[in-house]
Amino acid sequence: MRLTPPTSDGREQQGSRYGVIVQSDALAPLSTVLVAPTSQSALQTHFRPPITLGRESTKVLVEQLAAIDVRRASEVVGRVSVEEMWAIDDALTLVVGLN
Repeated sequence: MRLTPPTSDGREQQGSRYGVIVQSDALAPLSTVLVAPTSQSALQTHFRPPITLGRESTKVLVEQLAAIDVRRASEVVGRVSVEEMWAIDDALTLVVGLN
C-alpha cells in the first residue's frame, strides 16, 4: 500500500512511500492499521527484510512500525510472498522482543 506519513523532524521516514500492513486480519474492523514503511536506500540489516514490489527491491523498516488511520492508506500495490512474510515475521519477533 502507499502511505503518506506526517512531517517529521526526527529520524523517521518522510514523504510518500510504500508500507506493509503487518496487522492481523482479525483486527480489520479497527479504524487503524499497523504498518511498516519501506525504503530502497536504507542500510540492509537482518531486521530489515527485503521484498519485491513490481520489479523493484525495497527493505521493510520493521523497527519503524506505526499505527495509521486507514484513510491514510491509499492504493494496494501488491502482496508479499509467503517467504517474504516469514522474513517480516522473524524481523518483528526480533524488534518487538517476542522470543
